[in-house]
Amino acid sequence: MEDVMTEAAPPSRFLEEDLNIFTTPSPPLPKPFLISQPHTPSLLIVALPAPSLALFRRLRSSTPAASLLLPELPLSRPNHTADLFALSPSALLAAVPFPVPAHRAHALARALLSARMAPRSVLLLDSLQPPNFRGSLSSDETLAFKLETSAERKSADAEKMLPGVPYYPSGSVVDGLGAAILARCQVLNVRASLCVSWPRFDASVVSLVKGLLQRGVLRGFEFDLGDEDLKFGRSEDRVLHSELYI
Repeated sequence: MEDVMTEAAPPSRFLEEDLNIFTTPSPPLPKPFLISQPHTPSLLIVALPAPSLALFRRLRSSTPAASLLLPELPLSRPNHTADLFALSPSALLAAVPFPVPAHRAHALARALLSARMAPRSVLLLDSLQPPNFRGSLSSDETLAFKLETSAERKSADAEKMLPGVPYYPSGSVVDGLGAAILARCQVLNVRASLCVSWPRFDASVVSLVKGLLQRGVLRGFEFDLGDEDLKFGRSEDRVLHSELYI
């Protein structure tokens, strides 16, 4: 007869997620919050990837007009706040230098596009992620695609924020904070365009995004770029090729 005191217990008949119903749920994370005076900019540019952040690196050394905070990130560490800077009397830049977890993207999007921050149009600058792209990618080719809200798609060609940029190929997807903000703009019926560029780390992308902005929403804006702002290599993207859905 087996000794029930020493024999290994049989496998549980409960699934792991079923066992969680017996534990106390974790307290909800506090909401992100915006430290600023009320703003109603004509244009809000949200810079997410390293190349677009490099375009405004020297501007980011100035005093921000506002800051967006994730309470769970320690403020003692650098680059743990999303700061907003004035590009002109009617345009703001939101620089997000830290990766936003997927489960916090929508909360941060709601905080950014709140009653205190009600832009009439939003331009998002993000990177193309190889697993999300339908087709092949080469690190030797610089690419940019766009997605738009219904309000932006209905605007006249002369008013487009990203003139001449092709649409993101059908079957490809985007995720993260850029997608969450674009979805929020769609719900609020705000004109918004999301630009995804490739490679993710390259000086050629800095030049590409700079040209797109100067031909579109920031005509006449002078970018103060130095050699240190263009120090991007292709090593991280060299072997990344995607054949999703092919």
